[in-house]
Amino acid sequence: MAEENLFEVMYSAGSIRRFKPDPVPDEIITKILDAAIRAPSGSNAQSWLFIVVKDAEKRRQLGAIYKRGADILMKLYAGAPRPAHMEEAKYDRWFKSVLHLFEHMGEVPVLLVPCLKASMWTSSKLPEDIRAKMAGSVRIAGSSIYPAVQNIILACRAFGLGTTLTTVHCFFEDEVHKVLDLPDDVQTYALMPIGYPQGHHFKVKRKPLSEVVCLDSYGNPWKG
Repeated sequence: MAEENLFEVMYSAGSIRRFKPDPVPDEIITKILDAAIRAPSGSNAQSWLFIVVKDAEKRRQLGAIYKRGADILMKLYAGAPRPAHMEEAKYDRWFKSVLHLFEHMGEVPVLLVPCLKASMWTSSKLPEDIRAKMAGSVRIAGSSIYPAVQNIILACRAFGLGTTLTTVHCFFEDEVHKVLDLPDDVQTYALMPIGYPQGHHFKVKRKPLSEVVCLDSYGNPWKG
């Protein structure tokens, strides 16, 4: 493992969608997962569950499920304008990489599925009005798993591995449950391919802070 400066890792942990077939050592996956569980957890419930998928047949099945999501994605993007901050060549490269992953997800050496178990917030013992509010807010649930996902992304980058956060498989949650033998009280929140990049890591480019940060109220750009 090359020791990387934290900010160097964050600035170069771009999404990787093309992978070498080389296996990833279990001891590295273990360290990545240990980094994941150091993330914040709502009420410190630690109700997360991580499924590491190495079995070739299960990876093939998950890849097939994920590939079907391409039809949905194509409809979502049909006619959508290219983001103004992305030049056409960069947008085309990004889109081709997305399509590549749809075709090859099942071939990636490791697939990681971060999940959450049902929590006290959805308990039948809660008053109906409170339970309805909690069950209807997916943002609240995600706050207890996506910090761990970000730790996974950064840990992968620190080890020279690549990954990306995908969620298209969630359209077929019942089928994913069958492949992974998940109980009803567990829901998946991401499908993350993990492997050594075919290419190289790259510095992530973003809009300037003045366009996405406000001071005190909307419309007052941050000038720091």
